[in-house]
Amino acid sequence: MRNYITKHTLRLLVVTALFFNTHLFAQSLVETPAENVGISTDRLQRIDGLINDYISDNKIPGAVALVAREGKIVYHKAIGKKHIENKVDLKTSDIFRLASMTKCVTSVALMMLYEEGKFLLDDPVSQYIPEFKNAKVAIFSNDSTYEVVPANTPVTIRHILTHTSGIGYGAFSPRAAVLYTPKQIPDAFVTADIKIGEKMKILAQQPLLHHPGEKWTYGLSTDMVGYLVEVLSGESLSDFMDKRIFKPLGMSDTQFYLPDAKKDRLVPVYGAIEDNKLTINNNETETQSFNFPIKGAKAYYSGGSGLTSTAEDYFKFAQMLLNRGIYNNQRILSPLTIELMTSNQIGSLTTSPGNPNYFGLGFSVISQKGAAESLASEGRYNWSGFFNTVYWVDPKEEIVAVLLTQVVPSKSYGLFEKFQNVVNQAVIE
Repeated sequence: MRNYITKHTLRLLVVTALFFNTHLFAQSLVETPAENVGISTDRLQRIDGLINDYISDNKIPGAVALVAREGKIVYHKAIGKKHIENKVDLKTSDIFRLASMTKCVTSVALMMLYEEGKFLLDDPVSQYIPEFKNAKVAIFSNDSTYEVVPANTPVTIRHILTHTSGIGYGAFSPRAAVLYTPKQIPDAFVTADIKIGEKMKILAQQPLLHHPGEKWTYGLSTDMVGYLVEVLSGESLSDFMDKRIFKPLGMSDTQFYLPDAKKDRLVPVYGAIEDNKLTINNNETETQSFNFPIKGAKAYYSGGSGLTSTAEDYFKFAQMLLNRGIYNNQRILSPLTIELMTSNQIGSLTTSPGNPNYFGLGFSVISQKGAAESLASEGRYNWSGFFNTVYWVDPKEEIVAVLLTQVVPSKSYGLFEKFQNVVNQAVIE
């Protein structure tokens, strides 16, 4: 930040501003010359060069990028192609599959219910989803054979919010696949006519990959979070998010499944299947498809992977977080809840070997050591998505950044980190 003031003074200024200006945060979108918020326009154009380099190397067909500081957009561009073969240019209004960037929204939805006194973080999940009672843990002798022992502690809501529950992804873990595949528990992108609750009740009865709280294991925990939102609210996850998050924030292009009127705005998934060539990847089975937003039953509201959105819409959600819970004059969360969600909730556990950063309630957060090793600020939080999407919120520099593309499998290695660098190097004040 360009001005360094005490926390108490900052709070006083915010309260005073709110008192005298009831329109604070009321304007949904404001664009401004970058220099007005301490960013160099010339240096910001390096984003163009980075994205064009990846396009020239046939690593991505194109991308939409958005950067904002102090709530004002300083960069919002679509670069490259939406459809390579038909020579269709990408637009900033195009819609992308968010995949795991859905997880942050689902975590916010559950924490809204936390603020209403619906549960406590260390409540056993079985208190609300009875199928979790008497949880077991699979002790594997190899990747296919295992014995079952009682879990040494119940799975709590904190565990499923932090990915320490022992629930994995079948696609990423052979052992999880052994447990989930026979029960037909999908990872994501479901087109079959099933509801999330049906599969989460079955998942809750499967052995865990480890004792709760013992490790950080990425997986279907956030799908369970989404189902818990349904149980506690009495609404579908889609209806809850639309009524309580998307409409208040003005996120008119964010949803699980696209209506026919929007289907042409969905960006195709490309894949680096051959060397130096991108081709459309229409990966699908009878029950799952990369084209799930526009085909199939459109009934499975996956809290871990199901949302579709634009860069502009996701900016609104991220800016709400940066504003400590408010945007468009709508209070979504308390500032104290966001502080809780972005604090270290996993102690000395790590999300990957050697990773110095920690995990909160739905976000990866940069630690002091992580900040010392990169241009990222301590306390900056983010997540990314399977189809090569990423965002972050930087409270110190008051920056929100979003980068969206759609490539699986991908050879766009290092793009996220380089995008972070070219955004942050543009800060001059």
